[in-house]
Amino acid sequence: MNLLLFYVIVAFALFAIGGATVLTRRNGVIALLGVEVMLNACNLVFVAFSRMWGNLEGQVFAFFVMVVAAAEVVVGLAIVVSIFRTRGSASLDSMNLMKH
Repeated sequence: MNLLLFYVIVAFALFAIGGATVLTRRNGVIALLGVEVMLNACNLVFVAFSRMWGNLEGQVFAFFVMVVAAAEVVVGLAIVVSIFRTRGSASLDSMNLMKH
């Protein structure tokens, strides 16, 4: 089996696991974890194709995705902690607080 195909299959499996986590879990922290798994699956594909083509563009793009993901985690966790302090729960069902 081609090594690139192996990386793409692993990335697809990671993306599917992350998507299922985001769609099925009600805890905000676990949902953020699922988004991170999905972003890392995309990074795996970027790095695999970058290595296949012998250039660094995919690796640089994956680095910038990691930087944005880190900022997203900081903002997301701040929102979840703020809602946890006011509501006493990190459940996504109780996050209709932000509608007003």
